[in-house]
Amino acid sequence: MSETETLTRADLAEAVHDQVGLSRGESAKMVERVLDHMCRALSNGENVKISGFGSFVLRDKGERVGRNPKTGIEVPIAPRRVLTFRPSQMMRDRIVRGGGDGAA
Repeated sequence: MSETETLTRADLAEAVHDQVGLSRGESAKMVERVLDHMCRALSNGENVKISGFGSFVLRDKGERVGRNPKTGIEVPIAPRRVLTFRPSQMMRDRIVRGGGDGAA
């Protein structure tokens, strides 16, 4: 993949099809099930950790005062929950080295 491409669900399903040998339909369903399971866990307030890849972490941010950059007027920013991703050390090392060959 070049720097401008994006990995999609279809790409993931195709990789499962090629590497595991499931049919394309079964591969797509498996990818959907994994993503759905992750979404449900996050919706329930659970963090998701994938060893060797990284962690999806929920954080609650409190209310704060922000400033409109155009007018300079202060406005309150409501409390909210945000989702962050923290790559594992293994993932960081692979990205820095450029090791995107899929070998673990």
